Amino acid sequence: MVTFLSGGTGTPKMLDGAAVAFSPEEITVVANTGDDVEIGGLFVSPDVDTLLFQGGGVLDREKWWGIDGDTHRTHTALRNVASAAGLPDGPQYLDEELQTVGREIARWRRFSGVAEFMTIGDRDRAVHVTRTSLLDQGETLSAVTATLADAFGLTIDVVPMSDDPVASLVHTDEGMMHFQEFWVGRGGEPAVENVEFRGSSKAEPAPGVLESLEDTVIVGPSNPITSIGPMLSLPGVGDALHDTTVVAVSPFLGDEPFSGPAADLMDAVGAEPGTRGLVAAYPFADAFVVDENDDVAFDRPTIRTDIRIDGREDAARVVRAATEAIELVS
Repeated sequence: MVTFLSGGTGTPKMLDGAAVAFSPEEITVVANTGDDVEIGGLFVSPDVDTLLFQGGGVLDREKWWGIDGDTHRTHTALRNVASAAGLPDGPQYLDEELQTVGREIARWRRFSGVAEFMTIGDRDRAVHVTRTSLLDQGETLSAVTATLADAFGLTIDVVPMSDDPVASLVHTDEGMMHFQEFWVGRGGEPAVENVEFRGSSKAEPAPGVLESLEDTVIVGPSNPITSIGPMLSLPGVGDALHDTTVVAVSPFLGDEPFSGPAADLMDAVGAEPGTRGLVAAYPFADAFVVDENDDVAFDRPTIRTDIRIDGREDAARVVRAATEAIELVS
């Protein structure tokens, strides 16, 4: 049995090769929910959805988010209406007092739907409408995720990290903003000063999360701060990882991340940007998988391979390297 910690696109790309070492019934994926937002009244869980669409065979693999071939008529219409009405575009937080009312799971991450700053496809939106409606009927996020996983025909277990609200908030020189505003709405341009996982101290891991961490864990090549960090901020997760076998796959080629703002975020929280900073980010890791051209030296077993993932063959190579690392420390 193996559990992957997943956020962003890095770990999902690696999962494309999981079959070379693991059968579907052996795999659990714990998904980051710190990136979740409510926008225009709909609850969007981007990292969960990437896994659902990937497992269902409908993921847009050019962008690694959304549904392949989706239309965007509603999104376009929202922007057209806002423009015609002279309404502002870009990320617009609802007022502060509205961040903690209504649907509790949406706290600290509620945005107006006016001129919708995140591109949401029409079929994609149907998933968000269904998720939001089931949450409003009293279902938990983990129960809703299981329902959607069945609908998409997933053969692996996908579990959100928590049923409680945890918001990845980026403090910048232009003020505090949710990660989605920072990265999607602002292109990662504001200078990062710190990162906060608001709500994590009161949140609990979702049912099954701590149990899954009793198995061997692979931390995929996701952003250590905003993709994996929210999970690590939950009570009990760090202790569970210290007590099990953990292999961490680097999301860096030397000091350069494959994609996204990982280096800037690591620097902001006091971790050395790049592969060398993974020891501080993942002190519980028993072994690492790093790029073959990376000259980093760790004080624990390290497997080197070409860790760039551009397709299923690449993913299989990285999975084999991770299983080799597991064998060294098990």
